[in-house]
Amino acid sequence: MVVRFGLIGCGFISRKHLRALSSCEAAQLVAISDLQETRMAETKKFYQTISEKNQPIKCYKDYQEMLADSQIDAVIIASFSGLHATMAKDALHLRKHVVLEKPMALSIEESNALIALAQKQQRELMVCHQLRFRPLMQKIKKMIDEGRLGKPYLGVSSIRINRSPDYYSAAAWRGKWASDGGMLINQGIHLVDLLQWFLGDVKTVYGEINQVSSLKETEDVAVGIIHFKNKAKGMVEANIVTQPNNIGYSLSIFCEKGTIVIEGPSLNQVTRWYIDGEEVSKEELERLQSDENEQIHMYQDFIEAVNSPDQHVLIDGMEGKKALEIIFAMYQSELTKQAVHLPLPSFSTTDMSRKEGNGQ
Repeated sequence: MVVRFGLIGCGFISRKHLRALSSCEAAQLVAISDLQETRMAETKKFYQTISEKNQPIKCYKDYQEMLADSQIDAVIIASFSGLHATMAKDALHLRKHVVLEKPMALSIEESNALIALAQKQQRELMVCHQLRFRPLMQKIKKMIDEGRLGKPYLGVSSIRINRSPDYYSAAAWRGKWASDGGMLINQGIHLVDLLQWFLGDVKTVYGEINQVSSLKETEDVAVGIIHFKNKAKGMVEANIVTQPNNIGYSLSIFCEKGTIVIEGPSLNQVTRWYIDGEEVSKEELERLQSDENEQIHMYQDFIEAVNSPDQHVLIDGMEGKKALEIIFAMYQSELTKQAVHLPLPSFSTTDMSRKEGNGQ
């Protein structure tokens, strides 16, 4: 069955979703919503061009009017972070399936409410941690789960990028705890998600952050130490002050029987792939590195789940919350100057206004 989608938010990130939709035969874009009519017109033209389909697409300035459209089966929420939870809640109440951009919410309470509502309404809620669908990451996960790397010892994720003052001044919601949520949540969350997906459930988190720019509220530098329940350790180091421009990302996994390191501007360059007693062909590694169609794989997973009553998405609300909770724990640790035990009973990014020197 073809799944009919509505899109909320026609900004930059929406183009990735539309490219993926256009590659899925069982997907159809039937409506879009944005406050700016010019952006809706541009988005409509963009999708019709790349999909080579000229089917009608409705435009709504009010997203709630779009949600009331009975022709829509699922909604893609690509607005700014502070609206994610509210819009997802509205969509689920009207029994729409939801594809939700990260972060799923800016508080533990909102995250839990979305998880419960999706279950109550029996709707699919997918949180966009699309890197899990990259074949390279799927391969690593499979090897870890099969025990081929042995006992995990250490995982390290690094985010070394640049976000200029112009980046934050381009949109009023950026750089604010209440509407944006912070650098870790917006730029670092994908690597935190992969780290915990590979190494398992988390016991405690210690974190420190530093705000360099006075033009915004949120952090520019962050470091975190993670203690996993299986006794492995994890480290997160992230910054948006790398000069003069991005270095990129890296993820390193050190285990009893092997070491895997992935780096690069788009996290697709294998610089170490060693497993004791195993060899991997150069051709296979090149194939794994070259497949960056994770967004398409993510939508295929979503469409299959919507069409199959016994199947659910790989990254539902419970899975989507895990990386977010680790980051929240890093923020909480900055406030308390102590390690934080998971699960967190409560936290909101607005709690960071209590940080000394924040000027709030």
